[in-house]
Amino acid sequence: MEIFTMLFVFTSLLFSIPSISTTKDIITPSVSIRDGETLVSSGGSFKLGFFRPPNSSNRYLGIWYNEISPQTVVWVANRENPLTHLSAGALNITDQGALLLLSDINRNSIVWSSNTSRKFIRKPVAQLLESGNLVVKDGNELVWQSFDYPTDNLLPGMKLGWNSKTGLNKVLSSWKDADDPAPGEFSFSIDYSRYPQLVVKKGPRAQYRLGSWNGLGFTGSPELRSGNELFKFDFVSNDSEVSYKFELLKDALHSRLLLNLSGSLQRFMWVDKSQSRNIIYSAPVDRCDTYNLCGAYAFSLCKLGTDPQCSFLQGFVPKSPRDWNSKNMSLGCVPKTPLGCSTGYRFQSFTRAKLPDTSSSWIDTYANLDISEGGSGCLLWFGDLIDIKEFDSGGQDLFVRTALLDDIKTSKPSGVKKKVAIIASVGLLVMGVIILGLVFYKRKKKLKKHKVEIN
Repeated sequence: MEIFTMLFVFTSLLFSIPSISTTKDIITPSVSIRDGETLVSSGGSFKLGFFRPPNSSNRYLGIWYNEISPQTVVWVANRENPLTHLSAGALNITDQGALLLLSDINRNSIVWSSNTSRKFIRKPVAQLLESGNLVVKDGNELVWQSFDYPTDNLLPGMKLGWNSKTGLNKVLSSWKDADDPAPGEFSFSIDYSRYPQLVVKKGPRAQYRLGSWNGLGFTGSPELRSGNELFKFDFVSNDSEVSYKFELLKDALHSRLLLNLSGSLQRFMWVDKSQSRNIIYSAPVDRCDTYNLCGAYAFSLCKLGTDPQCSFLQGFVPKSPRDWNSKNMSLGCVPKTPLGCSTGYRFQSFTRAKLPDTSSSWIDTYANLDISEGGSGCLLWFGDLIDIKEFDSGGQDLFVRTALLDDIKTSKPSGVKKKVAIIASVGLLVMGVIILGLVFYKRKKKLKKHKVEIN
């Protein structure tokens, strides 16, 4: 009886905490927000509170744009554990710095928690920032932030990717459906297993690639490129983190990158609090963006405006001519002449190419793949070249090793100064010798340069 009385009193106290003004942007252990109350960021751009999807009776704690209609939710806390129509919610922060979303049903059950309790914390405060980031701070120390746990939207300043210090891999995941913010079947992430690349997946399978970063933009998506007046793109790849983010260059602009229900990426842009929002970028762009369209064992490329869209690289032939002629390219291509120790070879060049899937690539750490300052780099592939696309303009130069045959015409290399030299190999033995030669040459060159600088 005494236990029941204590629980009843605790529940009554929690849900009798004084209301806060909707102009406030913080909560403390002594002040929480209940269903129907909100936090508003200092500049008025974002609002945090409880919302209900259009055709659902469930309620969620989320963040959305303030004073922009219709309501656009960009982050959801309890996306997998909604409040039912029978319960009301309250968001509180404990003395140990943990955010708790509580339900008044089942004697104050915990619906969602930030899991950030600390033994030694002085004055924990939760604040909704003007960036749309909900943070927990102890003085100037950041304890927790919603930007580390994105849902389906990437906001300016929010990072996508992996951090070795926190162990977090930040991934966008689509809503399950328009009335259910639970994680859906599509995800947008950085594949950092080899040379990092942006990939959209359906479950465990890649749907399309935006490619890898070359210092100016992403090789599979020329639209995501720095040097414009609207955005600044930032990509970091080192032992501590592999991450991507974008920043807006004008204060009056608003933009977000959405992974929608069908697995497409859409970038919305609008000015100030304008009610009109334009989609200025979307992916996939065309059918050639479909991952692995031209075969699982491919040395072929996809090009729009041709019939068929898939064509094999010079020096390669369809693995199954019969299937290829019937427009079934699923088996891809194989070398026309197998490469071996006694086989002469040359490098065929292909321009305006989307780099192949880099999950099977090897990077020469002595080369600089950042071409923003006119550099050049080297990526090596061992095995099949998958998911190549030819652009009408832009793209990279791709060099593929083939047998030395008189009936193969060598296309002229591109005259572009800023390029990434891509060397692709199908002969492991010979390529091993080339790799050792490259590494030895670059080391010798680097040491020689260093010696000259010292002298």
